Amino acid sequence: MPSLTLSGVTVNFPFSPYECQKAYMNKVIECLQKKVNGVLESPTGTGKTLCLLCATLAWRENFKGTISARKIAERLGKEMFPNTPLSSWGTAATDGDKPTYYTDVPKIVYASRTHSQLAQVISELKNTSYRPKVCVLGSREQLCINQEVMRQESNHVKVHMCRGKVSTRSCVYYNNVEEKSTDRDLVNSILDVEDLVQFGTKQRVCPYYLSRSLKQQADVIFMPYNYLLDPKSRKAHNIDLNGAVVIFDEAHNVEKTCEESTSFDLTPYDVASAINAVDRLLVEQAKEISHKDSVNEDVNVESLSSGLKLDLSTIAKIKQILLDLEAAIDSYEVPSDKGITKPGIFIYEVLERAHLTYSNKTAVYEALEQISGYLAGQPGIFLNTSGLQKLSDIIQLVFCGEPSEKDRRHQMETNTAHFKVHIHRDNSVHKKKQSVDVWASSSSKKQGNILSYWCFSPGFSMQDLVNQGVRCIILTSGTLSPLSSFTSEMRIEFPVRLENSHVIERDQIFVSIIAQGPDGAHLSSAFDRRFVPENMASLGNTVANLSRVVPHGLLVFFPSFPLMEKTLEFWKANGHANRIENIKPMFVEPKGKGTFNDVIDGYYSKVNDPASKGGSFFAVCRGKASEGLDFADTYGRGVIITGLPFPPKNDPRVILKMQFLDEMNRKKAPGLKYLSGQDWYKQQAFRAVNQAIGRVIRHKEDYGAIFLCDQRFKSADARAQLPSWVRSYVRLCDSFGNVVRDVSQFFRIAQKMRPVVEKKAPADNCATVCSSDTQSSSFTSCSSSQTSHTQKAKVLDTCLPSLKKRRLNENSGASGMASICHEYESEVLDNQRRPANLLDALEQGNHSTGEDSGFTMGEEKYDKRMEDELRGGKRKIKLVQEQKPSVSEDLSEEGKASRAKKFLADMKKSLSQVSFDRIIQALQTYKKTDDLDQLLTETAILSEDTNTQSLLHGFYQFVRPHHKKRFDENCQELTGKGCGYKPDHTLSKDEKKTVMLQNGSASKNEVHTTFLTDVKKALGAERSTQLFQAIHTYKKTDNYEKLVTTAVSLFTERDENFGLLVRFGMFIRPNHKKQYKDMLDGLIGQPVSAPDVPVMIEEQQEQPEASLLSPLRSQSKISSFFSSSQRR
Repeated sequence: MPSLTLSGVTVNFPFSPYECQKAYMNKVIECLQKKVNGVLESPTGTGKTLCLLCATLAWRENFKGTISARKIAERLGKEMFPNTPLSSWGTAATDGDKPTYYTDVPKIVYASRTHSQLAQVISELKNTSYRPKVCVLGSREQLCINQEVMRQESNHVKVHMCRGKVSTRSCVYYNNVEEKSTDRDLVNSILDVEDLVQFGTKQRVCPYYLSRSLKQQADVIFMPYNYLLDPKSRKAHNIDLNGAVVIFDEAHNVEKTCEESTSFDLTPYDVASAINAVDRLLVEQAKEISHKDSVNEDVNVESLSSGLKLDLSTIAKIKQILLDLEAAIDSYEVPSDKGITKPGIFIYEVLERAHLTYSNKTAVYEALEQISGYLAGQPGIFLNTSGLQKLSDIIQLVFCGEPSEKDRRHQMETNTAHFKVHIHRDNSVHKKKQSVDVWASSSSKKQGNILSYWCFSPGFSMQDLVNQGVRCIILTSGTLSPLSSFTSEMRIEFPVRLENSHVIERDQIFVSIIAQGPDGAHLSSAFDRRFVPENMASLGNTVANLSRVVPHGLLVFFPSFPLMEKTLEFWKANGHANRIENIKPMFVEPKGKGTFNDVIDGYYSKVNDPASKGGSFFAVCRGKASEGLDFADTYGRGVIITGLPFPPKNDPRVILKMQFLDEMNRKKAPGLKYLSGQDWYKQQAFRAVNQAIGRVIRHKEDYGAIFLCDQRFKSADARAQLPSWVRSYVRLCDSFGNVVRDVSQFFRIAQKMRPVVEKKAPADNCATVCSSDTQSSSFTSCSSSQTSHTQKAKVLDTCLPSLKKRRLNENSGASGMASICHEYESEVLDNQRRPANLLDALEQGNHSTGEDSGFTMGEEKYDKRMEDELRGGKRKIKLVQEQKPSVSEDLSEEGKASRAKKFLADMKKSLSQVSFDRIIQALQTYKKTDDLDQLLTETAILSEDTNTQSLLHGFYQFVRPHHKKRFDENCQELTGKGCGYKPDHTLSKDEKKTVMLQNGSASKNEVHTTFLTDVKKALGAERSTQLFQAIHTYKKTDNYEKLVTTAVSLFTERDENFGLLVRFGMFIRPNHKKQYKDMLDGLIGQPVSAPDVPVMIEEQQEQPEASLLSPLRSQSKISSFFSSSQRR
């Protein structure tokens, strides 16, 4: 394993680090050596976690080594290595001349947002050469394995029941903790929460108390960061921070967690449930006193060994405090639409009205804890003690510190300086009904007020951490920009800062601001624009078109759930969703946690399916998908940001936060700098955007595109808020057509330079396919499973050796079963590629080379030509100008008859005589009656066997044009693959003749006239004029980009107009033809074969005069087009 020396510390790293990784580790070591705080931003994909672990653990080992050297020197009376004096080891490592002991080696407290993120960190630690003693802290909810405790509904009841069982040693798992906590394998293992639970279950030992025991000896302690920031959790887990190194990974959420951990909302239901619980206890105690019975000595409460140590009068006082508190909160007249706001110190006034003060806070707190514990330990009906628990937490938070009488006022002002009290109506729909009895408060029967005590400065919690005596605090994430505003919120000094560069190259990232959609409508998620139909339609067109050019997985982030839901509803109603679904099946992030994993697994499966073109995942900024999920490689080739996710401006908490910051700014305290309310508001939106953007590049070889679809991103101020590694790549395209062109080229180059190995299932037989597919377990399920369609196609390959060489990847045409069926039919017919549509069939007849049309398995000559085409060689097409249309028609009809005859012969070989006769009868009936339903019924038998499904697709040739689409949909439903349907397959015989005009059989004027008619019909007069003006300009200026931008914008708004975009190639000059074809390849999502492109833009390689086709001749074509249109 490579090692390097940074600031005198030898760091072992799993591989040779990149420059940005060295820079990052240097900054980490600087913080540790100098005992100063640091804020370090390093983009996702730069190995931030690995660097953080290696640098920190290397420094810790160096610290221990320095202590060892010092002790040896003291023992010997001289330095052990005279040539390497002790001072050169770095006095900063052991804090100078201060005597140090091994117990002084700092613990590393590593905090991240969630346990799943911590599991990823622990997994990274296992990849290093370092093996520190570790422990991971979790709640009973995650770690308890006692089924009786876990059955309880309330978390508070679980806590108290657990404590009761521990105090009476009635939990068999807890009783084994002392013995198992010294287990050598356990102590030396690196375990995450899941591993700990597995160990506990296997060894019958409590994982919760085991983790607390391991904490005492651990070098590194992992925990979610609310355990650190919430003083109550810190106390509950007995976390000692004195001299510790505190690391916050994924620190972009620290600000919010700091504020939430020191805030509360006390609802009428909380107070009423607390009153109800105390009522129950009073009734019980009164009964016991009347019967002169002592309290049961077996009560399972940690703090009680001989029953409840509270007399009746104390319990009654608690009841009175609760009633007074309820009355005090409800006594304030609050407007229904908004609440009343008071300075933070007002909280003491409210609580004093309920006789809660610094003088009696300890007694009340202890009484509440005893009551909660006693009630939770009682057998029988579940009783909600959450209200009592909340009041206990409030007392701890509000009455922190132990000031003397004279310092009390100052302490109260200090405690509440960063807080506001907000009293507002309880408008919750789901009201909890309270039991009614003589003790019940009258105010609990009406709608009450909510008492909120909100913290507006994360600095309150951070300062509290510093006061615990930590060595240093390191905040790190992929998205902390801008660092100055982030650190100003924290209220502590951060001398060490880093905005790291990325490990990727310019060709791996594409960033574009899309200010307007394909139809020219401005895109914006601003409040006055977000639900305008024109805006939603344009956004739908934008996403649909981008889904064509972005390969594999596409992520689409909305500012909020309501906006996403409304937009998706609109898209479903107006056809946009169908367009996206047809290209990349849609998966939508659910609001609840329950189904999230199922949805994300479905998305991953679809992207992995070689038969599909990928999937699209719709999510919200600040949601689960935008935070810690891994969308590496094909899972996230593109990220679309549909707007700026500003916090809800009418939310009281948002309003008060902005007011608080503005107040602080006006006060201008010396040495302190606050953000303005407006700056904070903007910062929140861009933090969420930056976090979502980070999903796209996950490692050094990854690549992807970022699309910012909101015109507000155009401003310089907005771009300055983006991460530093993104800013230099941002491009502002003046039209949607340019975006499509540029991103198509980006992915074409990226896929060539960094090919990803496609995930392919084995193709030995169907049973093998099924076993490799998690969703399939038998032959039958194989045919319907999500990923088996392409795999079934490969089974067909095994049966037909000649098709093995013809297998095409998804970039060279149709994929999966449809591709193979097309290829199979094309070998049957004249050894030529089967045309993708009827237009191509006619053209192919026109250019028949007269070669032998027999089918020979493994024919050498054919294979060589096929390989040339796969390598991208140009196809030679003759320009036939004098040939009569009838000849072309005859050739085409002859080819079709030959193909049909061969198909029926193959079908007869594959089916039993009975099945064959039934299908032939159905075909004859269809010919007479035009009844597609009967044909579909009889041919359905072909879908039951994977080896005959190609025959079902082959029937597509016998279906009449007006039934083609329906037959294709039926095949899609039965086999998971369509027949390659395109809108122009529905052309009638007359329309075929019109299309033939393009192939050189008619005069140029007739070709242009036909195209003009189709354009006017598809686009309407106004947009047609816009297109013709662009062609006029192109004729004069040769400005290809301007022409293509206009054409793409007009023709990509509706799927059915893509054929016009292909035909539009007749106006492109030879020097731009290759660019145009490449652009079509990218836009349509597959290479446009030669027959797809009008004859006029093909390379005329076999005609000597073709090389003379100059721009002047192209101009004459355009001139004839305009003269024709003017005559019309």
